[in-house]
This record gives sequence, structure tokens and C-alpha cells, in this order.
Amino acid sequence: MAAPRLPPARLSGVMVPAPIQDLEALRALTALFKEQRNRETAPRSIFQRVLGILKKSSHDIELACRDPSQAEHVASSLQLITECFRCLRNACIECSVNQDSIRNLDTIGVAVDLILLFRELQTEQESLLTAFRCGLQFLGNVASRNEESQSVVWAHAFPELFFTCLNHHDKKIVAYSSMIMFTTLNLERMNELQENLNIAISVIEAHQKQPESEWPFLVITDHFLKSPELVKAMYAKLTNQERVTFLDLMIAKIVGDDPLTKDDIPVFLSHAELVAATFVDDCRSVLKLTSEHQTEDEEVLAIIRLLDVLCEMTANAELLTYLQGFPGLLERVIDLLRLVHVAGKDTTNLFAATGCVKAESDISGVADGFKSHLIRLIGNLCYKNKENQDKVNELDGIPLILDNCSIDDSNPFLTQWVVYTVRNLTEDNSQNQDLIAKMEEQGLADPSALKKMGFEVEKQGEKLILKSTSEAPQP
Repeated sequence: MAAPRLPPARLSGVMVPAPIQDLEALRALTALFKEQRNRETAPRSIFQRVLGILKKSSHDIELACRDPSQAEHVASSLQLITECFRCLRNACIECSVNQDSIRNLDTIGVAVDLILLFRELQTEQESLLTAFRCGLQFLGNVASRNEESQSVVWAHAFPELFFTCLNHHDKKIVAYSSMIMFTTLNLERMNELQENLNIAISVIEAHQKQPESEWPFLVITDHFLKSPELVKAMYAKLTNQERVTFLDLMIAKIVGDDPLTKDDIPVFLSHAELVAATFVDDCRSVLKLTSEHQTEDEEVLAIIRLLDVLCEMTANAELLTYLQGFPGLLERVIDLLRLVHVAGKDTTNLFAATGCVKAESDISGVADGFKSHLIRLIGNLCYKNKENQDKVNELDGIPLILDNCSIDDSNPFLTQWVVYTVRNLTEDNSQNQDLIAKMEEQGLADPSALKKMGFEVEKQGEKLILKSTSEAPQP
């Protein structure tokens, strides 16, 4: 593609006036750059001329910012800016040569400065939003798969542009800025986020406002969760509502279609330490739900979500081994189960059991499933772990667990998790088997309930034997 010049130059069969200085010429270039062959043959001089238009129009915007009375008269400048951004955006698609040429002209810096100027423009014109969006699309394309451009975009955009855009009222601007962050972030730049936690928290807030948008989600799951230091620093600053959102995303990463990789495990071991330590320290706050004046306290919701994360983490073999030995975790879970179970006998609080199953499994209470997950976590922590099996026995946890084998609509699958946990407690553990067998003989364990769980007690001489009627479970 030849450079536009006087007289008019021929661009892949299309006549384009030169020098490029009006809207129609820019639109023609934008259309031409939709074709790969035109992108690959574009001379650097074209981008110099587009940059010239961008700079002149930027000057017009700057004047309007200084004199608000002129803000309503910038429509033509905004049109030119929009088309410049569209032209540059298209030129960068899968074309590293153009990305490099545009970057080396310092177009990225001009674009970022212009976008930041838009904040000061006192106008509600739709054309301003369009120019804003196209500018962000250009920054995303110029950085795509180009490390040098990513570095330059990050240097100009962080932190001011990200903070401005992530907190913008326009959903597309939030999404496009999240795309740029996703494209430009790496582990080194994550350190800069630790010094500007408000930017990282803004991504969480963006996901809360737009859960359907993939870019904030991907920034968190594919970048933030790879930095234990960032996660720890963020978690301390998040509100409880934001913590719930963040922990939900951690669960999504753990249970996603793509399993955790070998490289993910060391990072998630650090996350497991944070989650377990926070749960051990703060979990008793969930007992606020036993008060007469029950409210959906956000701190309680965060504790409940920590338990959910621990359940999913202990379903991973590598994370399970670490958490099985985490100081105080098993003891605290059993202690909490006991307190919740006692509280549940009082029908005036959210832990009270409901003895029937509601239609269509209607689950709405904040504490729904909490007891089931406590028992599930105990079962996971005891999976093929003799030390933890014995610890549950020592803490009188077995009678407590068996006492929960009843229908409770507030805890779906409660009986199934009791079955699972009893199996893990008794596997290759004769002491725990003997305890349950003696409980059955003394009338402390319901034989029909044991049978439903897949166990039966058989008397061999003077000895009671607890026998399993089916195969052992998996965590």
C-alpha cells in the first residue's frame, strides 16, 4: 500500500486524498485496514499523518476543557479522534510491524493523554463515549501479543488511566480497560498493583457490577490469583462483600474446566494458608446468626464463603495434604460444628433444622448448607489420615457427627456428607470402628441410620465389628 501524497495516491485500488485531513479519508483508511494485505503494506508515513490529526484534535479538546463554553462545539474534533482511533485500531490487528511503527511514533502516549483529557470535557455527548471506547480498543490492539507495546501501554496507563476507566459509569469503557489490563499485566507489574491496591480493588468492584463481563473475571482468575503477595495484601483491604466476591472467583478457578496446573499448586498452597488461617481466627463470628436479631451480616457471609473454599481446596490432593496438617483447623471445625449443632436445637435461629424437604429444594437462608460443609470438611481432612481420624475421636467428634444424620432442609445432602465422613473416619481405623459399634449396642447410634449409611454391626464372640457394605468414598 503506497503512502498518501499529492497528487492523490492509489491505495489497493482506492483513491485517497493526501495529506489525510478529513473524516472521509480516515474512514477510507479504516475500511482498507480491515484487510490483512493492506495492513501489511501500509507505510509508516500514513501513521505519522494520522498522528498529526490526532494531535491537532487533541489541542482542540484541550482548549474546550479550559473553556467549558466551547465543549458543545467539539463534535467535529471528536469525530476525527474517533476515526483516528478506529484507523489505528484496525491497523494493529495481527500486524506486529504496524504495532511497532505506531508505538515508535509515541502514538500510545498521545492516545492515553487524550483519553485522560476526556474526563475534563464537560459534555454528555454520545460522541465523547464513542471516542473514549475506540481509544481503549486501539490501546488493546496495539498491545496484543506485543511485549514491547504492552510495556509502553502499561507505563502510560498505570495507574491513572486504569483507575479512571475501571470506575467509569459506561460498561464498555470498564470492559475495554479490563481487557487492556489483562493484556498488559505480568508478574513483575503485579508488584506495582500491590503499591496501588485501589486499582486491584476496582477490578473486583467492576466484576461485582458486571459479573457477565469476561475481562474483569479473567484479570482476577488468570493474573491476580497467580500472586500470593497481591492476594494477601488485597484481602486485608477488601470489604466483606468484596471478600465474598473474591472467594467466589477463587472457587471458580479451583473447580473450573481446566484443573490447577503444576505451576498453580505452590501459589494455591499460599492461598490455602491465608484461607485456613483466616477461618481459624474468625470463624466464630458465624455464631452471630444464633442471636434473636438475625441479620445477614457481611462478615458472616465471608466466613461461610471461606468454608466453601476450604471444602473445594481439600478436594485437590496436593492442597488436601497441606490442609490436613494445618494447625488448629480440624479442631476449630469440630468446635464450630458442636456450637452450631447445639444452637440448631433452638428453633428461633437460622441454624435450626427443618425436618421436611421444601418443594423444588428452595434454599434461601444465609446459613443453608453450613453444617453440611463443616461435616464435609471434616471428612476431607480425615481422608486416609490416621492422625486426624484419631483426633476426631479424641475430641468426641464421632457422636457429634452421627447425631447429624437426619433430614434437614437447611442443609441439603447432610446425610450423604455424614455417610462420607463416617467412612473416612473408620477406614483402616479399628478404634473408631469399635466406638461406633459400641454406640450401636448401647443405643447411642441408630442401627437403621447406620444401615442407610452402608454400615452394619456384627457380633463375633464377645467382640462387636463394624462392617462396611459398600466401597470407600473419594474426597
